[in-house]
Amino acid sequence: MKSDSSATTAAPVSPLPNANGTLFAALGVLTFSFSFPGTVWALDGFGPWSAAGVRGVLAALIAVVALLATRAKLPARSDWPALAVVAGGCAVGFPLLTTLALQTSSTAHSAVVIGALPMATAVIFALITKRYPSRLFWVAAGTGAATVIVFTLSQNHGLPTVADVYLFAALIVCAAGYAEGGRLSAHMPGWRVIAWGVVLAAPVNLVVSAFALAHEPVHFTTKALAGMAYIAAISQFGSFVVWYRGMGLIGVARASQLQLAQPLLTLVWSVLLLGEDLSPAVPVTAVIVLACIVVTQRTKAS
Repeated sequence: MKSDSSATTAAPVSPLPNANGTLFAALGVLTFSFSFPGTVWALDGFGPWSAAGVRGVLAALIAVVALLATRAKLPARSDWPALAVVAGGCAVGFPLLTTLALQTSSTAHSAVVIGALPMATAVIFALITKRYPSRLFWVAAGTGAATVIVFTLSQNHGLPTVADVYLFAALIVCAAGYAEGGRLSAHMPGWRVIAWGVVLAAPVNLVVSAFALAHEPVHFTTKALAGMAYIAAISQFGSFVVWYRGMGLIGVARASQLQLAQPLLTLVWSVLLLGEDLSPAVPVTAVIVLACIVVTQRTKAS
């Protein structure tokens, strides 16, 4: 692999969203929405530390094969700090923290972290680039995020738990990874962003896996293997490929608002796949959130 020291300048984003970019970002949201149920399935046979470490190692193996098969060039030296943030936030921090949270929290409650993620991502991206979306964008995004947060918290009476601490930490590190990954995707293919990210995180995940597998019981049930396959191949790699591609085309701030629909999708899967109870407030919340998404998609965002 050769070093690639050049970086193209990102083209300005049109006030109206790029159709392909929106499609890619929406596909990322859809596939990400299965991540929590997939993690719960993986926990059927793996301990939390084992589940987080092994998924990272498997994703890194997939990424290495993809990078070698395409003879991908090494990222420019200036891109490595941002890739380190992607690795720490999306390939180590978020998977581990949410897995720990899901030991004691339902998928419905844990979805609150996804509800706040679009706002956190947009804020961090704005601070990094000093490119701020319009006031209407912030109002719509804030309304959507607040709606999702209130809804998901109300399902568990709004009581903070240890799991909430894990979820809040996961929110911050993942938002940083999304923001930096989206910024890199403006001049680097999105799939390479996450590929290098999971490869960079591989040493940490290898250490975690080795230690955890020696201390946590493992049972190779069908459900556990299916869950692990999904969170490793899709949640940790495949979803990011289309997600970063979408952000590269329509901008981080606008793409992040599509993720407002992710908690609602996760709630649906929690009922269909895990048998959790679904609140009748879901349709009302869905209408409000979708309205906010429409507004953010039609306002000028960086």
